[in-house]
Amino acid sequence: MTTHESRVPISAVISRLIANQPVRYSISLFAWTVIWTMPVLIGFIAAGFFDSLTGQAPGWDLTTVLAALWAWVAARIVSVFMAMRLHSSLLFRTNASMKRNMLSWIYSLPGAHPVEETPGEVVSRFRDDVEHTIEAMDFTVDLVGSIVSAIVAFVVLMTIDPFITLTVITPIAIIILITSRMGTRIRRYRKAARDSTEAITGFLGESFGSVQSVKVAGAESTMLEHLEDINHTRRKMMVRDRTFTAGLEAVFHNTVSIGTGLILIMAVGSLNVTGKGLTIGEFALFVYLLRGVTDSAYFVGIFLARLKQAGVSVERIVDLMRGSTWRDVTTNTRIDDPVRVVSAVAPDPVPGAPLVSVEGLTYAYPSSGHGIRNIDLEIAQGGFVVVTGRIGAGKTTLLRAILGLLSADKGAIRWKGSIVEDPALFMVPPRSAYTPQVPRLFSMSMRDNLLLGHDATDDELVAAMATATMEYDLEMMEDGLETMVGPRGVRLSGGQIQRSAAARMLVRSPELLVFDDLSSALDVETEATLWDRLFTDYAGATALVVSHRRPALLRADEVIVLADGEVVDRGIAEELLDRSPEFRDLWD
Repeated sequence: MTTHESRVPISAVISRLIANQPVRYSISLFAWTVIWTMPVLIGFIAAGFFDSLTGQAPGWDLTTVLAALWAWVAARIVSVFMAMRLHSSLLFRTNASMKRNMLSWIYSLPGAHPVEETPGEVVSRFRDDVEHTIEAMDFTVDLVGSIVSAIVAFVVLMTIDPFITLTVITPIAIIILITSRMGTRIRRYRKAARDSTEAITGFLGESFGSVQSVKVAGAESTMLEHLEDINHTRRKMMVRDRTFTAGLEAVFHNTVSIGTGLILIMAVGSLNVTGKGLTIGEFALFVYLLRGVTDSAYFVGIFLARLKQAGVSVERIVDLMRGSTWRDVTTNTRIDDPVRVVSAVAPDPVPGAPLVSVEGLTYAYPSSGHGIRNIDLEIAQGGFVVVTGRIGAGKTTLLRAILGLLSADKGAIRWKGSIVEDPALFMVPPRSAYTPQVPRLFSMSMRDNLLLGHDATDDELVAAMATATMEYDLEMMEDGLETMVGPRGVRLSGGQIQRSAAARMLVRSPELLVFDDLSSALDVETEATLWDRLFTDYAGATALVVSHRRPALLRADEVIVLADGEVVDRGIAEELLDRSPEFRDLWD
């Protein structure tokens, strides 16, 4: 695991993004440099035309000038069209590559707590912060083009009047000095603006997912007041950031304009239409090219400011990808490559070993220190083990640690007698599958929610639904498997969501079925029916279940009783009723 760097070297980030696509970037850079340099030709056309008026450039009549201008316009239109098309592809691929790297890293984190930010905050970093980083890379093309154009113009201007031309360096130096002195403030204002925007998106995401809780608590007015408060903060931070940025741009523009004006005053003194000093055409060429040189100073200042703002965005992205560095964000990932799902290879089974065994499994939550301690258990092939206990006893934590959704602090997990090195990669279908206490469905059809990329026939889907006691519910759905369930399955009841998630697990035919309190939204009769069907339809199925319901407890080959994160007793229900006060309290 890499170490997070507190300050991101943004110039190295941009350089690596460019190096990821050297051919596309080089062609795009060349195309835009040509586009930026093309206006120099207009200066020469204008110079020739004005000198022709005084007889100093014969042959530059109006027809010749118009023909040259139309040829220039046609060439520029074609160049811009081709450059825009190529550059858009470059930006899209870079954007998609960064987002794919972010998503891949997040999926590699422990599944129970992959990110600490709210969904709205995550979306903000995927969308806005990536865009702001790409903007800095995008700006390099214009920066280089403007500098090359300025160098060409500078060389031409030096041939006209070296002394006046050298004074052009003054506004450039002033702009660079201003930007370097304001660097800390640029970063601070941009970070405050991004954080305040993220607070809005995070709050809205949580609010829309908790409408029922808000209404039950009668907290509508309080929520709106809080939204108004954070909106006010965001408005203030955004105004400050944008005003400061606009102010810098205005300073850059004015510095360039004032410098240009002073230089032109000097140039006028050299103007001589009698043949000594500057000709009318040379003066026109000088005026025209001077703007190109001084504009490069403006672009240098804006680029330096954008670079500092992009550094804030990359730092926020790295914070989202816990344990990563900017190198992980900018890895060259081809977006047209197929997604490779990494899975662990199953070791050779040890004869006579249980399907799953756990020794000394321990996990403590960093924030509270609570969790599980020194858990031992065995699940034989075809066994039915139930974990029970009071709220907060560590039941869900135990399941998640076994499945690798939480990275255990210590302990060993064995599959058929062999050590599982990486449970997160190993404990997945077809070895094991998991139905959490609060399963998630997506805003897709029932079929797509069951499959999620898995290959199964309609008959297999219907059979899994029947085992999960969903066959009647499926018949009542007007579109059957094509029924759209809505965001998070909002069109289904809590019990239907749980049973649909169970069917999603069953259709994968895993060796180990893991249920976390499946009964929380089911009545006792439905739960008893589900267990009966499960062990009838899937003969020899092995299950690890969290439950407090009697149908599961009575059926269990072994009941594990947890209290305060430790095993306080184990055995079948009848034995525990005789000797365990903790179990009797749970039973009653």
